[in-house]
Amino acid sequence: MSASGAPIGPPPLRPFGLRLHHDGRFSHEGGPILNQKLREHFDRSVAYLPEEGKYVVRLGHFRGEIEVEEAGFFVRGIDLASGEIALSDGSREPLAVASLALSPIDGALLCRVKRALAGAGLLARFMPAAQAELLLAVEEREGRTVLRLAGVDHDLPAL
Repeated sequence: MSASGAPIGPPPLRPFGLRLHHDGRFSHEGGPILNQKLREHFDRSVAYLPEEGKYVVRLGHFRGEIEVEEAGFFVRGIDLASGEIALSDGSREPLAVASLALSPIDGALLCRVKRALAGAGLLARFMPAAQAELLLAVEEREGRTVLRLAGVDHDLPAL
């Protein structure tokens, strides 16, 4: 509590010029973030705040609102044996096959993740290597397009 009796908490969120582009690049006030370690830290520290409906990054005690062009998270890998995807923030979760969709920007695969934070889930975009790996597990069977994950065939949604 402050001297006035008001609770002390983080300052209100405000944009500070950081943008997460559809392809996973970060820029600050229009200029690219070139420092590899800083970009990796931003990738790992993206978080969604459901109470505010905003994405933030954290640097130590600082948290700043970021503008997200398409997806706040990126699928970096997929384990076809378990059906889990590896996300840019370091977390892993089962792929929700029914949530697969194509990006209206360039046709890359998207899926929904982190449903505990938002009922419909948050968008995650497949990076090219993860998308290629997933597409290797797609087969045509008896007129159906299926994705084989964890030993189970899943019908793919119309994409």
